[in-house]
Order: sequence, then C-alpha cells, then structure tokens
Amino acid sequence: MKKKICILTATRAEYGLLKSIITKFIKVAELDVRIVVTGAHLSPEFGLTYKEIERDGICIDKKIEILLSSDTPTAISKTMGLAIMGFADYFAQLEPNMLVVVGDRYETLAVCCAAMNQKIPIAHLYGGETTEGVVDECIRHAISKFSYLHFTSTEVYRRRVIQLGEQPDRVFCVGAIGIENIQNEKLLSKADLEIAIDFKLDKPYAMVTFHPVTLENSNSENQFKAILNVCEKHKDMAFVFSKANADADGRIINQMLDTYIKEHDNAVGFDSLGMIRYLSALKYCAMVIGNSSSGLIEAPSFGIPTINIGDRQKGRLQGESVINCEPIAIGIEKAIALALTKEYKNNARNAVNPYGDGNTSDKIIDKVKEFLMNEKIDLKKKFYDCEV
Repeated sequence: MKKKICILTATRAEYGLLKSIITKFIKVAELDVRIVVTGAHLSPEFGLTYKEIERDGICIDKKIEILLSSDTPTAISKTMGLAIMGFADYFAQLEPNMLVVVGDRYETLAVCCAAMNQKIPIAHLYGGETTEGVVDECIRHAISKFSYLHFTSTEVYRRRVIQLGEQPDRVFCVGAIGIENIQNEKLLSKADLEIAIDFKLDKPYAMVTFHPVTLENSNSENQFKAILNVCEKHKDMAFVFSKANADADGRIINQMLDTYIKEHDNAVGFDSLGMIRYLSALKYCAMVIGNSSSGLIEAPSFGIPTINIGDRQKGRLQGESVINCEPIAIGIEKAIALALTKEYKNNARNAVNPYGDGNTSDKIIDKVKEFLMNEKIDLKKKFYDCEV
C-alpha cells in the first residue's frame, strides 16, 4: 500500500519554498501525495494564489477556507479555531501517514493541533530559527514540539531543535530550499521580467517587503510610513513592492501601499509575484529593503545588499551582505546610502550565504521515505536531555 503524505500550504511564500519538494514527492512511486491549500491562498484580497499552484500543474486535493476578513488578534484566534475544525474533518477522512509543514504561521500551528489529535506524525521544515520581533518565534518552537521529523536550514538551528528536547536522530540539517530554487529554476531575463510585471526597470530598483511586527503594539503603520517617506526621496530609483501577509496589521500596510503606488510612477506593488517573478526581480535589483526572511536567506545568493529593518528577523542567522537598521527614516536612509556605495556592493557580491549549498529537497524526501517505508515512527517521543 502507498503511504499517504499530506503537504500543507497557506501562503504564497510557503508554496514558493515547497514547490520543488512537492514536484519531487509526487514522482515517488511509493507515496500518495495530497496537497491541501488554505489561508491566504484562498483569499481574493491576497491574490487567490492557489491559482499559481494549479498553473504549475499540481493537483490540489482539498481547499479549506479558514481566513476571516479581518486581521485583529481576535480574528486570528477565530481563524485558528476554524482551521482546527476544518482540518479535523479532512484528516479523519484522509487518514494520512504523515503531514509535511513549513515555517511558523498561526494557521500551521492550528493544523498541527488537529494532526496531533489524529495521531498523524508531522515533518517540520525550518524549526530552530529565531525571530524575536514576532509571534512566529513561539509558534515555530511549538510546531517543533508537535513534530516528529525535523529539517533545519543550518547546523546552528539543528542544535537548537535538539535543545528543545528532540532526539538528534530525528533532526536533520538540509539547508534552505530557497537556495535550491535559485540554482534550479529558470529565471526571467530582465526584458521578460519587465513584461511580466508591466513595469519599466530602466533605473536601479529596490525590492521592498515589509510585514507587521506582531509583538510590538501598533507600530507597523509608523514603521512602514518611515519606509515610504525614505522611498519618496529617492526619485532616482524604482521600487517593486510585495504586499504584507495576513498577519495582524497587514491590511494597514497594504492600504498604505496602495495609496503610495497610485501617487508615484516609480513604484509598483503586487499581492504575489510568484516564485519565478520574485526570484527574477531579486536577480536584477540593487538591494532588498524590508523585514522579510527572503532578504536574509535568498537575497545573499544573488550577491546583493539587504537592508533589514527593525526586529522582525532579530536573532536569525545572517551573512555579511545584510545591513541592520532601526525602523526610522534616518536609519533607513543611512542604510540605503551604504548599500549604494561601491565598497558595500563588492562586499555583498563576495559574501557567503550561510543557508546551504542548494541540495535540499532530495535530502528531505530520502529521510521521509526512510521513516515511513521502514515503519520507524514511534509517536511516544522521549525527551532528549542535552548534556549540562
């Protein structure tokens, strides 16, 4: 009998990371792979990005609606409740042998709760990382404790998952899947990218993504306003914005961005660029600005500077191409000026990406097959005590 594997995706970013793993999993004869889509993928407000999955020829087994049209803390808690109920029914019907999840989102935590109650072993990609400025920090560690198999992007993060009490023989350092995508995907030429985004890139441009900082009280609006004020001063540059995700205060950021784009010809924004357009845009840009993890993980592989704003990514491992600054206009302006210098451009071009060599998906699939096909899973996990 084939083993049933359920792979969860709730956002554009998750799918961008999971695409290569999904396509390879599907080709494994011993596995029956089911893709389940939820969250922002199904929201018109966030671009109905499940259509990107279908355009890639990937069959979606189930679409489960959970997202409320609000981003308040109360609405997010209710969304988590809907996720537990919806996935409880789905898991009871499907009875998968394993659930594969990535990252640190609240929807994922809720889905893992339902999987745990159904006694479904969980394989978690990218535990052990730290992002001290957002609630994702505790969510990520909680998902690690729900999970049976762990795949981390660096050895530092592997040790941290073990520090959480997970057995070392179930925790594997595999590198970041985003690096594999950069190396293996056929990216667009600059001319084709201009056509794909309907925007001229005839001047140096920055890729800008700013997400809410969920552990700070109502600071997202002021911080994003500071970014826009600095962008407005740089009429010699263009700006390609990717909108904020479905976190608390995400809608405030996106509303401000819509207004800004209407008033500025040198700016364009997208609900979702998709993996190919996004990576292609990174390839030709002068710098990355914002607080997205892609600025620390994917951008260094293109040899471009990253301006990492505020505390959202605080604690995450980073290379020498990253400039950290406070979320205020003067700090952002100084960081942009530094990123534009010849010296720093050379520094970024020669910096080493700490997130692996790009050989990731095969490592993950081999370990999942090993544990599933050899009946090596025992959900009665023993807590691993590190030596004091």
